[in-house]
Amino acid sequence: MKVFLDANVLISVLNKEYPLFTYSSRLLSLADDPKYKIYTSPLCLAIAFYFSEKKSGALVARQKLNIMAQKLHFTTVGPKTVDEVVRNKKIHDLEDGLQYYSALESGCKCIVTEDLNDFYFSEIEVLTSRGFIENYIF
Repeated sequence: MKVFLDANVLISVLNKEYPLFTYSSRLLSLADDPKYKIYTSPLCLAIAFYFSEKKSGALVARQKLNIMAQKLHFTTVGPKTVDEVVRNKKIHDLEDGLQYYSALESGCKCIVTEDLNDFYFSEIEVLTSRGFIENYIF
């Protein structure tokens, strides 16, 4: 199963934000399970780095991100993705639209985010980290 992680999930892992860390770190650990392919976008990675750097400093943030990036698959954001977002009148936040269409283009079956309202327009399943773990792991 291909799963897309939003930036806020990555941030909760990098910054060990409890209580989210309990679920988001478990979700990220599924990258080692052959039944799952865990995706994010380069944009989400950049956002996560920004918030990790603020908390831990550039050197530690870069080290953490390097470890995380080795476990993840990455979507792409190209002209087709941008065109889809621009044409979809339901989408009001460009960044969320870019994440959504990059996830679709990579074949992801769901998006995991801690702010379900960001993907109100989604036609694929949207879950929190806890919701994903409860629905698919236990």
